[in-house]
Amino acid sequence: MPWRAEPGEAADPYRVWLSEIMLQQTTVTAVIPYFEAFVARFPTAAALAAAPLEQVLSAWAGLGYYARARNLHACAQLVARDGFPNDPAGLLALPGVGPYTAAAIGAIAFGHNVIPVDGNVERVLSRLFAITEPLPAAKKPIAVQARALATQAVAQARPSDTAQALFDLGATVCTPRQPSCVLCPLRDECAGLRAGLAADLPRKALKKARPHRFGVHFWLQDGQGRVLLRRRPQRGLLGGMTELPGTSWRSKPWGHAEALATAPMAGEWRLAGQVEHGFTHFTLSIDVFAARVAVIEAEGFLRDRAALGPEALPSVMRKCVEAVLRDSAL
Repeated sequence: MPWRAEPGEAADPYRVWLSEIMLQQTTVTAVIPYFEAFVARFPTAAALAAAPLEQVLSAWAGLGYYARARNLHACAQLVARDGFPNDPAGLLALPGVGPYTAAAIGAIAFGHNVIPVDGNVERVLSRLFAITEPLPAAKKPIAVQARALATQAVAQARPSDTAQALFDLGATVCTPRQPSCVLCPLRDECAGLRAGLAADLPRKALKKARPHRFGVHFWLQDGQGRVLLRRRPQRGLLGGMTELPGTSWRSKPWGHAEALATAPMAGEWRLAGQVEHGFTHFTLSIDVFAARVAVIEAEGFLRDRAALGPEALPSVMRKCVEAVLRDSAL
């Protein structure tokens, strides 16, 4: 985990909350550098609450699922004013905090007698109790076993340590492929191991193919080396993030003439690069067109091309920028 609580001690609720929000839909390996940089920049909930949202989005850029960052900022403002709630209902009322995150904060920071079930714990319990239903149907029997586990004496005595131990067990021993069953402290109790099923659990239903979408974005640079950018709407995918102006993303490819009719202004546009990007629910192909003009007369805001680093550009837009910067003509 990005943070570590000492055995027998409750963790800092701010760090638990921050790491759990970051870890939603993101791996520990990817989160650790972001978590460390975020805590260095915003060491407390009060510091995070006082920062402009644009700074928070900039620090988050690259982690994806940007609604998390907006919820994080809104939540920090409530926590800075009222303190962290230490009851389940209060935690669930925080922006962006669902049942799992509330359980994780409650168990690890406040000693609530609950087992938070993330992907690692889901895997451990499905193997420990030989739950063979494929996910997501398996989530219900896994939740039943988690509640039963929480009634055991060791879990009741040390909720924080129990939650962290299960996280670590799933991350380091009961791994998705080739679990190290010989090293597992629960091997004698593991029904999945006894049945020879451990490595095959949890089972997953077949995934549907992700739809493919297409878009066009425009790099427009003026005579001073400034680039036209715009802010995405606050609500929706990549809400509040910075982007190069462009078309909507649709299921049908854009013809070049059709796309150029949507360009931010007239210019000598040419194809500068192509980008492929994967989102959770669809894949995206982008054609990036570029042009230079003396003066930009279009809606948006301007940034020097050499100073785009701090901008709250999501990964897909950074790919677009990189595609253009590889073009020697610009």
